[in-house]
Order: sequence, then C-alpha cells, then structure tokens
Amino acid sequence: MSPSWEALIPRPRSRFLRARCAECGNEQILFDSATIEVHCNVCGNLLAEPTGGKAKIKGEIAGILE
Repeated sequence: MSPSWEALIPRPRSRFLRARCAECGNEQILFDSATIEVHCNVCGNLLAEPTGGKAKIKGEIAGILE
C-alpha cells in the first residue's frame, strides 16, 4: 500500500487483549469491546463485563495483541 492509502484508511480503535485471571493466573485472549460477560475457562471467575462500549476488564491485562 502506498502512504496515501494509509492516510485515508483509519486504524481500528478496538483490539484483542491477553488478560490474566486474578484467581488462578490463567491467561486468556479477549476482545476489549466484548458485548457479553467473559469468564475464565479454568475457574469461572469474571474477566470482563460489557458496559455499552469498551468492556470493563476485571483481570490483569498481560498484553495487547496486534
């Protein structure tokens, strides 16, 4: 892509996150604009709850995926 195309096409504001569960330490990938509650696959603890826009992340953010 030429530089002129990059200026015309905006980058998305939402992204995928790697979140760590506060209870068991399990890392899980989730979307930062989740529209449903996201629970830990191991212990069932709540990791993210929807707020209408960006989700409220309850666990620790371990990384941002590009």
